[in-house]
Amino acid sequence: MFEIHQTVISGSGRDGGSLLAVVAVDDEYVYVCDGKRRPLDNPKRKNPVHLVSLDERLNDEAFRSDRALRKALAQVRAKHNKE
Repeated sequence: MFEIHQTVISGSGRDGGSLLAVVAVDDEYVYVCDGKRRPLDNPKRKNPVHLVSLDERLNDEAFRSDRALRKALAQVRAKHNKE
């Protein structure tokens, strides 16, 4: 199950392979943003089947602006590229 502030990788679609942050969850869909193509005020609705969950959660500070979200996601990306 997906939770708010969790990081995910899009498995399919135009944004396939992109690192994204979960901003909302409802019964059917997960809403994700990356701070650039998908800003916080316009999240992308994704089917949970098309997302791969990472064991990384972002703090509240990462969601105060698109710039802060991009920076937080870049840190997660760098951490996972190292491993």
